[in-house]
Amino acid sequence: LTVNKQQSSVSLVSLQSREKPRGCAGCNRKIRDRFMLQALDRYWHEDCLKCACCDCRLGRLGSTLYTRANLILCRRDYLRLFGVTGNCAACSKLIPAFEMVMRARDNVYHLDCFACQLCRQRFCVGDKFFLKNNMILCQLDYEGGHLNGSAERQPQ
Repeated sequence: LTVNKQQSSVSLVSLQSREKPRGCAGCNRKIRDRFMLQALDRYWHEDCLKCACCDCRLGRLGSTLYTRANLILCRRDYLRLFGVTGNCAACSKLIPAFEMVMRARDNVYHLDCFACQLCRQRFCVGDKFFLKNNMILCQLDYEGGHLNGSAERQPQ
């Protein structure tokens, strides 16, 4: 079993007036447009180079496409189907490979789970947070020493 995984870029090519029209790899018709796309060592109409899953057009200049298992995919669908997933350090639930995450050292969190694990205060951009005993804490809970064994603060 061989797995074909390839990342490729898309380029726009001008069709010269005297040049014989090339066949489109997507629809097999001749490309008579002024411009055509070149990707995966083949030529495409701009509307024919699409993601096999979501049908989004992959013809933006310099965009990246992915191929695996004979599928041409956008980044999101490639990651959704073949990307590495992991578990959230706070809730232990699966994090899909395409989902935005927060990281603290080696820990990865869902955006909604990235909150103080004692008082549940969510963090905004620029807020200080602390990692103690592998728990995310807000400044108040960290400085209050609520994890030193005395007077444990109850989560709200």
